[in-house]
Amino acid sequence: MHRLLLAAATLSLAAPLAAQTVAVTADRLLDVESGRYVEQPVVVVVDGKITQVDPGGTVPEGARHIDLAGHTLLPGLIDMHVHLDGRPEYGGYSGLQFTDRFWTVIGVANAERMLKAGFTTVRNVGDDDYNVAGIDQAIEAGWITGPRIVNANHSLGATGGHCDSTFLPPSFEAKSPAVGDSPQELRKRVREQRKYGAEVIKACATGGVFSRNTAPGIQQLTLEELTAIADEAHFWGLKAAAHAHGAAGIKAAIRAGFDTIEHASFADDEAIRLAKERGTFFSMDIFNTEYTLSQGAANGVLEENLEKERQVSQAQRDAFRRAHRAGVKMVFGSDAGVMPHEDVGGQFRVMVEYGMSPIEAIRAATLNASRALGQEGEVGVVKPGAWADMVAVSGDPLADVGELADVDAVIKGGALVD
Repeated sequence: MHRLLLAAATLSLAAPLAAQTVAVTADRLLDVESGRYVEQPVVVVVDGKITQVDPGGTVPEGARHIDLAGHTLLPGLIDMHVHLDGRPEYGGYSGLQFTDRFWTVIGVANAERMLKAGFTTVRNVGDDDYNVAGIDQAIEAGWITGPRIVNANHSLGATGGHCDSTFLPPSFEAKSPAVGDSPQELRKRVREQRKYGAEVIKACATGGVFSRNTAPGIQQLTLEELTAIADEAHFWGLKAAAHAHGAAGIKAAIRAGFDTIEHASFADDEAIRLAKERGTFFSMDIFNTEYTLSQGAANGVLEENLEKERQVSQAQRDAFRRAHRAGVKMVFGSDAGVMPHEDVGGQFRVMVEYGMSPIEAIRAATLNASRALGQEGEVGVVKPGAWADMVAVSGDPLADVGELADVDAVIKGGALVD
């Protein structure tokens, strides 16, 4: 790794590329669309975007050269389900020891960790106090290091449901600013989140694991309410993501028109059929359960939440296998925040263990994710017109997808991440 850093030109993420030409070379490049390797590629980048991919070509004269000899290039990875302003080390009530802005600073550190783990784009599906909107702006302005962020702001939900504040007694009058109890109220919540920068709308169709007084399998928003949310999001040109563990909530969210289903833990055969018929993506976090069940109690997670995780974990993995076999479109989603952000690359191995081939798991975090984001051709591929976001590994990820749990180099917008 030291040799890589010395040999490559490390560009400042805080400064514009100023029409500078960069050339990235490696032993080979994985074309995620064909599933084949391109030997001895020269990837030419101008102003942060790829202009040319030349197999066996030469580095243009005057270009800055990022030499990744001995390595395999892939597109930068995409995690479709993260919470940047959280850490799993603070479970249950332990997070109340900190001031509100602690979580903004934590989010800055998490953003950098995810980028260095190879995730050059993330979709943040729920935060507090618009923390991630500010982090996103600071990254774009060049003040801090982090991935491209597609942000949801607050998650929408029902009063007392998974997306509400459920840990404090009535005297605190604690309530999420994004809850609503009618289709019209929830349409307004969509507009409020969009007003403050949301690029995707997240809604909680069912209960969840890490809330109190909610059961993961129980639906919490009606079909009419879910339809209003998805319709309003699409009216404003936004995608809609539904947190849904239980089969009834999954099916209601699919029928309502949501673009992605998050978790999908108890998806039954009808839910899987509906998702396939309607082209709905499943984002299933099938890696984090070992962390939660082994470290959760020490981190302050309450026993009732640990018990819900025990009920969900294997059911979700079994549903993942069945959905994949049925041909449901799948994307990579880790639920980072429930587990450490820097470790989420370990999920690739579990996706393969539960039925995917290595190229299918890689496509879930590249090609499929870009399509689910509505950014096909911009991220998740290495081809002309796309952002020059790439990762490099020393081995063969098609032989061992676990290579992606520990990448050797990360490039964002043609700049080597130091």
